Order: sequence, then structure tokens, then C-alpha cells
Amino acid sequence: MCRVVDLKQAVLAKNDSAAHALRAELAARGTTVVNLLSSPGSGKTALLERELGLARERGVPVAALTADLATENDALRLARSGVPVKQVLTDGLCHLEAHMLGRHLDGWMPEDTRLLFVENVGNLVCPASYDLGESLRVVLASVTEGEDKPLKYPTAFGLAQLVVVTKTDIAQAVEFDEAAFRAHVQQVNPGVEVVLTSARRGEGLGILLERALAVGAGGAVHAPVMARQQHTHAHTHHDDDHDHPAEGHSHSAAVPTR
Repeated sequence: MCRVVDLKQAVLAKNDSAAHALRAELAARGTTVVNLLSSPGSGKTALLERELGLARERGVPVAALTADLATENDALRLARSGVPVKQVLTDGLCHLEAHMLGRHLDGWMPEDTRLLFVENVGNLVCPASYDLGESLRVVLASVTEGEDKPLKYPTAFGLAQLVVVTKTDIAQAVEFDEAAFRAHVQQVNPGVEVVLTSARRGEGLGILLERALAVGAGGAVHAPVMARQQHTHAHTHHDDDHDHPAEGHSHSAAVPTR
């Protein structure tokens, strides 16, 4: 059991090192990375497509990278916004890692990109543990998923710097309890902002873009208590060098914009 824990810590430590380097590299280029996490079917792609279109209308140089185990469906949808889009197929790996992201950005992302939105694999477990070098981590949940989602996935919601509720146009139909959801979010991540959105009706459209631009301009970003606790815990243990499991492989395809 100890060996398994040590191996996991070694893998995460290597990822954190790669994320730190990638964050510094992209910051030097003036690019802000937004890491989007959610369950499958949360409406993440629909909202992101609207936000990318709005960014283009406002003249903000933006790009998007979307990850899935299979198919290029999401990238084709996002490409309708007219911005540079790239699909990463993880070949079964349930999350992206920092070194994978860096490899797929190399030679693809336009030099003037101000914002890069990364649509992570639809999963609230594995992606939550991996820093991608992002400047803003966003967790999305639809009104159909239940008010107790933050309690069921405390790491994903506990490390979020912004929480987005999607599909609010059907909130009444599914009897979504907004107050209960907000209370559960605050229980695992005190002080984090929660915003309501509907890609269909346009409710909350532009808030994600505005928050990302503010972070890129040097604005304050929420510091989750869980992140501080993990940082403190990591520095109380000495990490020996270990062999680690083979890293996940992936391939990608740039999707032409219209």
C-alpha cells in the first residue's frame, strides 16, 4: 500500500514540476490558461462555444484545446466559433497531464493567444488531481446533476477557483435547489464564487470570459483552502526518487476554423 502511495506522489510531483514550468512559459507569452472540469453531459462544450464566439467578437485572441477518450465531436462544435481549436484524444487516459498539454501546444497555438481554454476529459475524479499550469480552474455542474455534487466530489469542487452552474433554463423543471447547491459548494470551498449560466438563453454569458481576462490582467484569484492544505502537507514530507508508471499517450488533431 505504501508503495502505491509513493508511486502516486511521485507521478503527481513530476506533473506539478511540469505544470510550474508550463505556467511560467505561457505567462511569459502573455497567455492565460483556463482549465475546465465537469462531468460528461454538463453542457461544458455548449457554454464554451458561446464564450469563444463572444471572445472573437470582442477581438480577444483566444484558442481552445479539448480532450476526450474518443471522437472529435467537441472540437468540431467549438470550431464553429471561428477560433483555433485542437482535439486531443487520450486513448483511454481519463485526464490530461501538464506534459501532455505542453506537447500539444508546441507549434500549434498562435503566438498572440491571450486566453487558452482547456476542456478537460469529462470526469470529476482523475482530472481534479492534475495541475495543467492553469491560471484559473473552473468546475462546472448542470442543474440536472443534483445539489449534492460538491459533497460527492470534494476534491474537484474544493480546488476550484470558480464554480459555474449550467442549464439554468431547466432549473425549475428539474427542481434544482440553488440554495442547497451553494451551501454545499461553500462547505468544501469557502469563499469561491458561484455563477449561473444558460448557453441556450444566454444567461451569464461572458462572465467566464471576463473572469479569465481579469486573471490575465493580474487580478486576484480565489485561493481554495484545500489547495493551501495540500501545499502545506506536501512540504512536510520528503519525496524520495521512485520509478513511476508509464505515462499516458495521446494524439491530437487541429481542427480548421471557419
